[in-house]
Amino acid sequence: MNSPESLKNKPKNLLNLITTNWDSLDESQKLVLTKIWKVLTYKWQLQILFNIPFLMWWIMDVSIVKVHEFDLKLLTYLNLPDWALSLIGFG
Repeated sequence: MNSPESLKNKPKNLLNLITTNWDSLDESQKLVLTKIWKVLTYKWQLQILFNIPFLMWWIMDVSIVKVHEFDLKLLTYLNLPDWALSLIGFG
């Protein structure tokens, strides 16, 4: 059975766990992990950079009514078949 002394209220925080494990690593291990982290974040930055125009258009479509009306008007001018409109969610 657990006694009150054995039950320590340590916060089981993910950030705390990461920092304690990071402090216990050797310098060579830290160097390898930082290189891996830089490669991963570089690829994420590149992906975000490629998606910025689509993200901006989506934000404008959600927030500005005129942009949304233009999108709907453009869809009617394209004269898409009903099955294609149902795939995009308009039908």
